[in-house]
Amino acid sequence: MYVAGFIIPVSEGQKAAYRRWAEKSAQLLRELGCLEIVESWEDNVPDGQSTDFRRAVDAKPGEKIVFSWQIWPDRASVDTAEAQMRDDDRFDVPGDIPFDSRRLILGGFEPICTMGRKETGSAAAGESSSSATP
Repeated sequence: MYVAGFIIPVSEGQKAAYRRWAEKSAQLLRELGCLEIVESWEDNVPDGQSTDFRRAVDAKPGEKIVFSWQIWPDRASVDTAEAQMRDDDRFDVPGDIPFDSRRLILGGFEPICTMGRKETGSAAAGESSSSATP
């Protein structure tokens, strides 16, 4: 299992447009091997003393934070999908995306502990993967 994570500031008035964009993107990413996507709209994002989600993406007044993650079989699947996206016109970024992509934060993560899902056997050879699944 490999996780791609995103933090995105989205104007509060663009929630429906963002949802449509996310649903379309999810369909395309599934074709490329993405197993699961969760798009989460801000509900309780407190301001921090030193840093927080808002400051991390330079959120403006009236913007909400979207916390999103994608589950992939492994890092190689993500790398292959990214290469395919570069050659697929359906992934060209339109001028009307409902957020400022310059302030999007993204990263790829190898899980070290999971709870609530069965391990997919993605640990590298010789490494163990901890799972808190009952």
